[in-house]
Amino acid sequence: MQKRTGTYTLIAALCATLFLLPGCGEQVLVFHPVGPVGQVEKQMIILSIVMVSIVVIPVIALLWVIVVRYRDTPDNPTPYRPEWSESRTLEFLWWAVPIVIIGVLGFVTVQKTFALVRPPGKVINPLTIQVTSLDWKWLFQYPGQKIATVNYCEIPANRPIEFVLTSNAPMNSFWVPQLGGQEYTMPGMAMKLWLEADQPGVYFGSGANFSGEGFSHMHFHVIARPQSDFDHWVQRIKSTAPPLTTQQYAVLAQRTIVQPMSFSTNQPGLFEKIVSQDGGMYMRRDLMKGKVNTHVGTD
Repeated sequence: MQKRTGTYTLIAALCATLFLLPGCGEQVLVFHPVGPVGQVEKQMIILSIVMVSIVVIPVIALLWVIVVRYRDTPDNPTPYRPEWSESRTLEFLWWAVPIVIIGVLGFVTVQKTFALVRPPGKVINPLTIQVTSLDWKWLFQYPGQKIATVNYCEIPANRPIEFVLTSNAPMNSFWVPQLGGQEYTMPGMAMKLWLEADQPGVYFGSGANFSGEGFSHMHFHVIARPQSDFDHWVQRIKSTAPPLTTQQYAVLAQRTIVQPMSFSTNQPGLFEKIVSQDGGMYMRRDLMKGKVNTHVGTD
């Protein structure tokens, strides 16, 4: 009896450890969203957990009941029924319930996902940021402000941000848990992701797709500021940071790990050049006129 109690205690401890482990990483931040996209995705996650629990919890409870009730012991009073084969009521339950759950989850997921393809709220004055994943760093270009940063980006709070994403390295995935995401970055392709921060703050971002030896260093911070502070930051970068030259970009494109960097200028057409190299799988002629033909999607 003492041995059995020790076994149950060990199992309970292991279950508790598995339950607490997700809190050790940044991923738990998805449950503390600070933007409209993050709020919608949190609702979808919670709905999925609730709907799946409708099946998982009864199954675990029934497993325990079956193990206890039908265990092979001399004093077990449960009747032995070797001829019993089926129950139409049970068959209906374990087919109907999963079908309903899948239907509800599918309907809500499609509806919410397609809604997230469009900008959150009313777009009055969106900010466009061109994002390129490199080995093993992130390059952020601000075509409207004509500046660039590496491994961090600043945005104005309460303003929709249009992230246009590509890769000049292996495929990766752009993810800012508290704001929403994630969206793939792929060579020869420009993807679009709309995000917005409801309040100023510093938000963790990361590459969420394994991309080689330096993958663990592909993280960045999104710094949301009031619009006036953002404008001051732009002017400060313009007046103090070095320009992003062709030679500097060639250095960035190498397989290296770097600290956050700022550049007072960006190269006009650099993002389009990165996307269209090797033929640009999803590019049209209007790209060469300065317009990025984006393939829109969310994950």
